[in-house]
This record gives sequence, structure tokens and C-alpha cells, in this order.
Amino acid sequence: MEPDSWLGVELRHLAALQAVAEEGSFGRAAIRLGYTQSAVSQQIATLERLVGDRLVERPGGPRPVSITEAGTVLLRHADGIVARLRAAQADLAALHEGNAGSLRVGTYQSVGARVLPEVMLRFSFAHPHVDVQLSESEDGALVRQVETGDLDLTFIQLPLPDGPFEAIEILRDPHMLVVKTGSPLAAGQPPSLREVGDLPLISYRTCTSSHQVEEQLRLRGSTPEIVFRSDDNGTMQGMVAAGVGVALMPALAVDLADPRTRAVDMSGKLPPRLIGIAWHRDRVQSAAARSFIDLAAEVCAEIARHPFAATA
Repeated sequence: MEPDSWLGVELRHLAALQAVAEEGSFGRAAIRLGYTQSAVSQQIATLERLVGDRLVERPGGPRPVSITEAGTVLLRHADGIVARLRAAQADLAALHEGNAGSLRVGTYQSVGARVLPEVMLRFSFAHPHVDVQLSESEDGALVRQVETGDLDLTFIQLPLPDGPFEAIEILRDPHMLVVKTGSPLAAGQPPSLREVGDLPLISYRTCTSSHQVEEQLRLRGSTPEIVFRSDDNGTMQGMVAAGVGVALMPALAVDLADPRTRAVDMSGKLPPRLIGIAWHRDRVQSAAARSFIDLAAEVCAEIARHPFAATA
């Protein structure tokens, strides 16, 4: 193989490999890409010839194709290259749209309930012609969408994962112990983490901060008894109200107006959850995006001054 043969690798070859890997067949990959099946097969064959390795195993018949070890290695690079092209496409769209275009923002549950409504109110007043498109998911999915250019910005829990991202911290969200109304834990000094670790605990299923909280309990010599897991804040608080257990939750996630429960500030015993806004570091940031970030920081600064204020 001549080293210069790699210069013949084209984006369409990598896109074909990516589609075959994800769809498991040449036929479905062809439908997804808008090609004929023979065209996809030819692109894969050309790619294999250029890189000098077999990339796809073709068992024949109804059995799905599979990606070889060499193909898997190449795919890791192909995914990034295709993602960068999508990001470039999104950049050009943002450049031409300016303030009259769209802004795509990712969020998650507690931010969506407590921070985002006020940010949206102020942003809509300042930029009435910008169409804000919101997408709610978990952190990992949101940053992947930033990388591919499907989102311009996203709220995220810091620290950032590895990748082409930049972020600013906008809020330090303290943790609270949520207990049933009437519990002696709500009176007097906040309990120690060791005491909390001996109680039946309601915790999150996938939230990064909950895993950090559980690790803090273990470091204090407790083995927390997790009696229920959920990623829905209202469900967790409802289970506390039902007497199932107690919960350690970020302040943004707690409905402080709920008469069935009480929340105890654990600021001195647990580190806060760090909330930021992230974007693709290599993309051109529109004026609308910069304004959204500034307004989010402004709203969060106001929340930080009164972190335990009840919301209606």
C-alpha cells in the first residue's frame, strides 16, 4: 500500500462505513444515505482498498454484516470527521441567519424547571425574532449533540467531559436532605453524612451528582441502603413524602413549597453541584448564543442570592 493512497479517502466513504456499522446491512445503509445498495458496497470496497485493510465482514444471506477490528479503529476517526462537517454546516447556517435565525439549546430537568423559564422570558423580550429550539435529555446525550452541531449550547453539570467543548460555570447548586414533614431530622443542626448514610436512601438513577454523593457517604464509612432510584425529581420527593426514605437532592431539584416534605441545607457537608453552559469550542458563536449565555448567568446569579426560596 502506498501511503499516498490515504489521500483518496473521501468523506462519502467514511459516511458509508458509519452507516453500515449503525444499520448492520448495506441495504439499510443505502436507504439512510439515499444511495443504491451497490453504490454503498462500492464505496466500502474503495475505502478498504485505499486503507489496505478489510473493514467489513460480509457473511452473506440474511445474517447482518459486522465491522472488523480495523473497521472499528477507523470508525472512531470517521465519527469525529463527520461530526466536524455537521458542525461546519451549522456554523455557516448561524453565520447567514444572524439574530433572526434559530438557537438550539439543550437542558435537563431541574434547570428546565427553575432556571430556563426566566431565561426564556428575558431572551424572548431581547430577541423576539430568534426561534429558540429546546431539547431535554441527560448530560452525555446533550454534549454529543453539541459536538455534532445539533445543539448550539447546552446546560451541563461540570466538569466537562473530554471533547471539543468549552463552558462557563453559572451556578453552584447546594445539596439538601429532603425528609418527610414532621421528621426530627428537620429540627436543629443538619445531620452528619454518617447519620444520613444509615438511613434508607432514595437516589437518582443516572445523575452524576448522586453518584458523587453516594461516594461521599461511603468515604464517611457508610454503605448507603438505596431503597429506590428515579431520575424524576417529583417522583423522588413524592416517595420521601410517602415515608419510603430520605433523599439528598440539589436545591434546584427540590420543590420547597411542597407541604409534605422539609428540606435541610447540607451546604457545609456536601460540595455543591456545579452547573454550566457548554458549547463547541471550534464553532462560531452567534450574537444570540452569547446573549443567551449572559442572560442565563444573570438569572443564576439571582438564584444564588436566594438558593432556598420556595417556588410556586
